[in-house]
Amino acid sequence: MGGFFGVAAQQNCAADVFYGTDYHSHLGTKRGGLAVLGRNGFARVIHNIENAQFRSKFDPDLERLGGRSGIGVISDTDDQPLLIRSHLGDYAIATVGVVANADALVREAFRKRCVHLSEMGSGDINPTEVVASLIDREDSFAAGIRRVLAEVDGSCSLLLLTRDGIYAARDRLGRTPVIVGRKPGATAVTLESCAFPNLEYETVKVLGPGEIVRITAEGCQVVKEPEARLQTCSFLWVYYGYPASSYEGINVEEVRNRCGVALARRFPAEVDYVAGIPDSGIGHGLGFASESGLPFKRPFVKYSPTWARSFMPQNQEVRDLVARMKLIPIRELLAGRRILFCEDSIVRGTQLADTIRRLYDAGAAEIHMRPACPPLLHSCKFLNFSRSRSEMDLATRKAIRALAAPAEADPARFARAGTPAYEAMEDWIRAHLGLTSLKYQLLEDLIAAIGLPKDKLCTYCWDGQE
Repeated sequence: MGGFFGVAAQQNCAADVFYGTDYHSHLGTKRGGLAVLGRNGFARVIHNIENAQFRSKFDPDLERLGGRSGIGVISDTDDQPLLIRSHLGDYAIATVGVVANADALVREAFRKRCVHLSEMGSGDINPTEVVASLIDREDSFAAGIRRVLAEVDGSCSLLLLTRDGIYAARDRLGRTPVIVGRKPGATAVTLESCAFPNLEYETVKVLGPGEIVRITAEGCQVVKEPEARLQTCSFLWVYYGYPASSYEGINVEEVRNRCGVALARRFPAEVDYVAGIPDSGIGHGLGFASESGLPFKRPFVKYSPTWARSFMPQNQEVRDLVARMKLIPIRELLAGRRILFCEDSIVRGTQLADTIRRLYDAGAAEIHMRPACPPLLHSCKFLNFSRSRSEMDLATRKAIRALAAPAEADPARFARAGTPAYEAMEDWIRAHLGLTSLKYQLLEDLIAAIGLPKDKLCTYCWDGQE
């Protein structure tokens, strides 16, 4: 996924950029980067954060990063921010999203012989550099960003640190949030609004889809008005957004509580208590417990100081190791108990299957599962929140392959709750995971919990609708 943070201030802003960027560490564990514009020009530092926390890597760099404007980024793909020298002037750029048509954009650039692009260690072209190459073909930063929003397939929100301020743009369909905050003498821009309170910023503007603004220490100027169509990623509220953040004015934790309430009303169970798979499942579980009148307990806890979110590593064995090592069961709360777990989602199911086996080994009598979203039938192609290399790795696709002949394996057949195909898929996953019962959230209940109309939300991973 990834996230970014930027500040334009009347005084040195390096500390705000540092701490504001750190509040996005839950969104990526591959690269972190900071760029600050000071009296002597641009200064930048990028570190690998796969095996160390962002703060521990960047803390020694703070003293040399003085300046009145700067941007930071957590990336799960490429080195960022990039420093670019072009006919528009020097600038630093950070992006969040997926440039799905990067290869086509590179071929077009080479055909016109107007740019050269460096390779990353993986042999791929840095997608942020591809975005910069589009900007550099125009006569102004504003026109260049407009071109990016028009030509990139997938999604792209970005920050541009220039000598005239910071340009911020939200993806043309608003799949990721971009939020502006103010405090005396400074303006900030962020993906996660939870970065603002402790740095004393107040939210003053939520960018609309495709909107471009330029921020300075004095405030925020609209460069391009927003588009009408909004398709915010629903999974922000379900899973990878931070509980203290709000998107479109809707708080993550409140949505998760409402998801749990909906599950309790529609799919109750006779159990001893309710629990949540840490961390994101906790908010859903609290909502379920509150509505059902059942106690909420923590039969296992997450050891978070050294273990990252388990969806991030690309290697499946590493993902499984992270998921296993960070969750510590509490046998005293498991022995002989009937437990209902709320989970944000079931993606591949490999980590969950191991967790369930460990709970039974610790003495659990029954394990019921209530995921807070519908079955994931399609891999995300807009934000890349799941690191699966193949859509066929999804638990639902494994079930469909087992249940249907190739000619009948159309995932659309299995998307509608209540149909025989859907119920067979749900029961196959239940049996495969070893659960006593499994009931997925209905899409209409999830949409109601978020509180936006369906046509303003991206639900592609559940129903295949773009």
